Amino acid sequence: MTVSNDPLASGGDVLSQNEVERLLSQVQELETTTTVFSHVGGRTQHKAEDIQPFDFRQPAFLAPSEMRKIRLRYEDFIRALAANLSIYLRVEFGLRMSKLQTISYQKLAESLPNPTHLTLFKAEPLKGICLLDLPPKLGLTIVDRLLGGPGHSVNGDRDLSDIESALLDEVIMLILNDWCNQWQKLQELRPAMLGHETTPRFLHTSAHDTVMLVLSMEATLGDCIEQVQMAFPYFTIEPLVRQLASLTAPEKEAGTGARASGKPRWSSDFNDIPVGVNAEWQGLELTVRALSMLKPGDVLMLEPECFDQVRVSYARTPKFHGRLGTRSQKWAVELTAAIPS
Repeated sequence: MTVSNDPLASGGDVLSQNEVERLLSQVQELETTTTVFSHVGGRTQHKAEDIQPFDFRQPAFLAPSEMRKIRLRYEDFIRALAANLSIYLRVEFGLRMSKLQTISYQKLAESLPNPTHLTLFKAEPLKGICLLDLPPKLGLTIVDRLLGGPGHSVNGDRDLSDIESALLDEVIMLILNDWCNQWQKLQELRPAMLGHETTPRFLHTSAHDTVMLVLSMEATLGDCIEQVQMAFPYFTIEPLVRQLASLTAPEKEAGTGARASGKPRWSSDFNDIPVGVNAEWQGLELTVRALSMLKPGDVLMLEPECFDQVRVSYARTPKFHGRLGTRSQKWAVELTAAIPS
């Protein structure tokens, strides 16, 4: 018995090339679209790239673009903080970002070491209580340095005394002030310390399901390498995130327009930078002997052409030719031509 695989022999239908291509396009369209169910039971089709995944076990209320902007601002904060702490402690203080993530308050409390040195603070006028986790060994090393010690080989297997905690509060306030200064252009913030805790299980500053933005930093002081964490409730930083988005959107559009027109765009950050301006001319030559014999009251004879050959320089870079004169009873230089760069 012979079985034929030919569709024509078995009476089957043969698809044309157009029908095959139409089926393939339908399959491809199904792969690139997602069915979305509304609360009233309706169905709509959306492109797959327009659907943002959400993990209810690990909530993240910040979009990737928002997280990227915050990461860039925090990188500036870490660089500035490392420099300020190095100056304050008069020793190199290394600091780098380890992780920036959003987790629930319950998971954060469970992940904190025990014991530790937790500082509860607010960034007024924002709502919510924020946390700064500073390991005791790092805190004791900082205190040792503040008291004139080398900040090296410090025993960290003990709690901080009241005096040591008070000394450490000065460094903590420096950290909080630097964090607030990073948002100064968006909103004026004032740090306020509320208290300290050594055991995370006593913390009840937020609900268990509150989403927290946690910044983890690796701090290096001498032979001490520890993790420092700053945690902010999402509802605390939400106003800053909104302002950050509204601030950068016009700048992005302006930057796109500048690139399209091919013209550079002036940054207002340069407005207050002082630049030295010098006006000078060449043509007078003196011997070293004559130069060494000059004294106040001597008169140097100049050619009249020198006054029309003044060179104006910005930060010692020649930019213009000019003509010497006066205005309002003061010496002045009239710019006559630009010097090709």
